[in-house]
Amino acid sequence: MSPIISASELRNLSGENLIILDARAGKDAYQNYLNQHIKGARFIDLDNDLADIGEDAAFGGRHPLPTIEKFAQTLSGLGISEDSHVVVYDDKNGSNAAARAWWMLKSFGLKNVQVLDGGFQNAGRESLEFTSDEETFKKADLIKKVHWILPISTLENVENELINNSSTVIDVRDAYRYKGESEPIDLVAGHIPGAINIPFSENIDENGNFLKPEILKEKYSELLKDKSQGLIIHCGSGVTACHTILALDYAGFPIPNLYVGSWSEWSRREGKEIAKEI
Repeated sequence: MSPIISASELRNLSGENLIILDARAGKDAYQNYLNQHIKGARFIDLDNDLADIGEDAAFGGRHPLPTIEKFAQTLSGLGISEDSHVVVYDDKNGSNAAARAWWMLKSFGLKNVQVLDGGFQNAGRESLEFTSDEETFKKADLIKKVHWILPISTLENVENELINNSSTVIDVRDAYRYKGESEPIDLVAGHIPGAINIPFSENIDENGNFLKPEILKEKYSELLKDKSQGLIIHCGSGVTACHTILALDYAGFPIPNLYVGSWSEWSRREGKEIAKEI
């Protein structure tokens, strides 16, 4: 199953196994969901369902993963079972929380998970049915899992891989943040020394849709030519990094490591070197 689904393809899907998740984020996300969402969609919250935010971002970053047991409870509450076909959308072309939800669902072990290409906006352009009605659904039986199955890197892993030149670390934030020109979210501007910058925004076209998989394949093959084969992807807090992981999977590459703590952890950890290009 392709990790990306078009609005027209979604329109033609039906059945009790289909579950649509609204992963729009921000302080008004739930209200926006109540105001209007794709008919049948269930709301999933970035901060409460897709992360377990701690007291100190220096250890885990701004959006650490919840425990596998807590996420299992979330999925049960959303009515998601092993055989569910889950389609996730947000309003930021997948970069806000939809790709993070996709990564977590896949890492939890679910097989049929897709992100809506172009997100909420494209659903409107393609005339999918919207509603402001409350959605009612039954809880699903709890799925028991032991650990995340997709590869994860810690801060120590990233540091060791860079020292040994055994992995390519990709920072997917905007270039101005990577260069250290300014930093709108975290406390310090700059990047992890040795990391290269490939902004996640380069995965999509001018309409907010993912580039065709063959174009992504050619693009990343060229960008990563002569680089270490191991890949570690990071961003500010481990959310938009999943957008590039999704793009790489869509292009047919093996799913790379996610550094969940990302810049929000590295930049706060005492003694870690910070690089700038200004």
